[in-house]
Amino acid sequence: MPHALLLPPLTPAPELASVLHAQGFAVADRASVSALCACPLPVLDALISDWDSLPPDNYLKDGGHYRRRRHSCFVVDQGQVEQVPHRAHWQPVEYNALHGGMQRLFEPMLPSSLAQPAWASVMGAVGTICSGVKPVTRWYVEAHQFRIDTTDGIGRPTPEGAHRDGVDYVAVFLINRQGIKGGETRVFEADGPKGQRFTLTEPWSLLLIDDERVIHESTPIQPTGDGGYRDTLVLTYRAAGFQGEA
Repeated sequence: MPHALLLPPLTPAPELASVLHAQGFAVADRASVSALCACPLPVLDALISDWDSLPPDNYLKDGGHYRRRRHSCFVVDQGQVEQVPHRAHWQPVEYNALHGGMQRLFEPMLPSSLAQPAWASVMGAVGTICSGVKPVTRWYVEAHQFRIDTTDGIGRPTPEGAHRDGVDYVAVFLINRQGIKGGETRVFEADGPKGQRFTLTEPWSLLLIDDERVIHESTPIQPTGDGGYRDTLVLTYRAAGFQGEA
């Protein structure tokens, strides 16, 4: 029997900030993301091939070989995007019990990729939504390109389990999923009993999270054929500077 997928509760682009403020998370389909970023879908889809050349993540403490990634940092100020010098990714153990406290220096995003105007449009548009919820104009943004594959038979998008990231807002874009089952998104109130679960399936569909109010995770993936994988772009927005910065 085919695996049933729970559809996400979608929000139109003009209402994303208000829904994010009201319930701590919001979900947009690819058409809304295209409108939000003022980027035609073919322009966004042209970026998808970048995920085919991600290097391995050599910091996995569970011994797995299922994650590939790149990581770069930016400042988004009133919609203007500026890349900052390459730096390590760091989280406190309070937010990431598995990999917290480690200086993890990943390979940066490719300059040829970042030269595409769509990248700045995506980061700037999400920053505008965040500023519509919290009166902040300058955001410190970490961008992570992830591929979770089924090399080990199972891939774990969030090996640390249900978590917060220690930032203000998180944007999770589904980029692609091929030959897998699982990868269900789950969001929970950080201080209450309510939660929802659903599966993102469309390239460039988006989950926005208020990280102070919502805990999130993605369930493991398993292959339904050879070479199954799930690609995401995760952007974190923090007003108080990059984590680990003195």
